Amino acid sequence: MSSPASGIECSGLSRSYGSRQALADLNLVVPRGTLTVLLGSNGAGKTTLLKILATLVLPTRGQAAILGQNVVAHGLAARRLLGFVPAEERSFFGRLTVLQNLEFFAALHGLSRGQCWARSERSLADLGLGAQRSTPFAELSSGMKQSLALVRSLLHDPPVLLLDEPTRSLSPDLALRAQVLLRSLVREEGRTVLLATHNLGEAEALADQVAILHGGRIMGEGEPASLADSHGLPDSGRMAALFTHFTNQAPEMDL
Repeated sequence: MSSPASGIECSGLSRSYGSRQALADLNLVVPRGTLTVLLGSNGAGKTTLLKILATLVLPTRGQAAILGQNVVAHGLAARRLLGFVPAEERSFFGRLTVLQNLEFFAALHGLSRGQCWARSERSLADLGLGAQRSTPFAELSSGMKQSLALVRSLLHDPPVLLLDEPTRSLSPDLALRAQVLLRSLVREEGRTVLLATHNLGEAEALADQVAILHGGRIMGEGEPASLADSHGLPDSGRMAALFTHFTNQAPEMDL
């Protein structure tokens, strides 16, 4: 199913919750070493897709793979290859400090305290959390908590990242820090990132590729400028134009 150039690949992927179909025969290819933005309104199926890829939800039918590892048949192997940042973060321990939380999750990956600190030092600093390493998690701002989830996703050095609105609760300065870090992870380290967002400005700033999800299907996919040009869309406000073109809806997303 998966080609050597594919970081993430989905074929005929579907998921139903009772009578509601969240994904419908979805096909998607995320090339290795790129940042693909998953753009869609609420209820389009973004979170369901990311949870299937993260092996947290089983598809009703179809296949998905992370670097060639089928997420159902080889779920453990696929999980080892990815870091996942959910939209709603509830797994940290409020009474533990930032560093104690990271040490706990690092241990689950078989990492020592020393390895934990070595791997998290840069990303803590990049995201403005270096001074909070001894602060209890419960005392962090909501944006800092979300930033820490990104730090945690990098502990085991995964080649693939799945990010569900990772900057939604971040202040503008923290969001900019996160965007700079993500660009570095892709362009300097060659990681593969699939990022779901409602923020059109963020999509414009980060996307190597865009996939527009509507009604559980990928309606448009490709490099933003080429995709817009092939459909005669303007360069100005490109992401909004692409969204409207492929969904016949005005974007209900942040600018």
